[in-house]
Amino acid sequence: MSYRDLNTHLRERFGTKVYKISLSTPFTCPNRDGTVGFGGCIFCSGAGSGNFAAGSTLPISRQLSEAKARVKKKAGADPRYIAYFQSFTSTYGDLDTQRRLFTAALSDPEVVALSVATRPDCLPEEVLVLLAELNKRKPVWVELGFQTAREDTAKLIRRGYENAVFEKAVGDLHRHGLDVIVHLIVGLPGEDHTDELQSLSYVCAQRVHGVKFHLLHVLRGTDLEKMNYTPLTKEEYVFRVTDLLRYVPEDVVIHRLTGDGDKRELVAPLWSGDKKGVLNAITRRIREEGIEQGSALSEKI
Repeated sequence: MSYRDLNTHLRERFGTKVYKISLSTPFTCPNRDGTVGFGGCIFCSGAGSGNFAAGSTLPISRQLSEAKARVKKKAGADPRYIAYFQSFTSTYGDLDTQRRLFTAALSDPEVVALSVATRPDCLPEEVLVLLAELNKRKPVWVELGFQTAREDTAKLIRRGYENAVFEKAVGDLHRHGLDVIVHLIVGLPGEDHTDELQSLSYVCAQRVHGVKFHLLHVLRGTDLEKMNYTPLTKEEYVFRVTDLLRYVPEDVVIHRLTGDGDKRELVAPLWSGDKKGVLNAITRRIREEGIEQGSALSEKI
């Protein structure tokens, strides 16, 4: 491959195929309970972006077993997993509950790492200390939903924090020796490809360990559905995300090339429901254009 993809990285690090399985906490989000705002980000589903995770009322052991069953056929005889706490804000709750849930996941002998999805404004020092403690047992990754470096777009999508909060969170995570993965959205309202390149440049300047690219898709019941928003075409998305790949530093792992919504709730663009087809189109363009990861972004923007 011409970029540092997650699958290859995991094989190199753990010596085998590793599957990421989604888990849930009983926590909500400060952007939903009124602390920061109500309703969440304009694109966020009622499940808090955890549509593929198990129910939060189930014990972690049960969530793990059910998630493993879903990938059993392709997992092989000796599977390994990353426990991914995906829904809502996984560090927005009392510390004892966080410790119990995260420890339960790491206690599974088939789990090789913990990945925690959260917000930069939900990482107080006591949570950082907890995650650093757990990182001594098995690797802990922290995933931050940043989406864009444009402050006006951040307000439009109701992200609920300023870039300075993100910078502090990344610095704090580095200080505690934790890997940082950042989510960026391609196709946000009012943004063009230059904006996306600038967001990528900003994020990479923070020395992050991984990047996830998401297509902005419209889910039923979200505020985005009510807006006069026209999603990208498949061709536009493939061009933009492959061009972004050129400017990701060589040591940064690409954790995702597109995000796919729950097909039962997907409103638009319908082509995004064919995730395999989208990934194949991205791969073809990478090969046809000879796209390589690691070019100097300063020459582009």
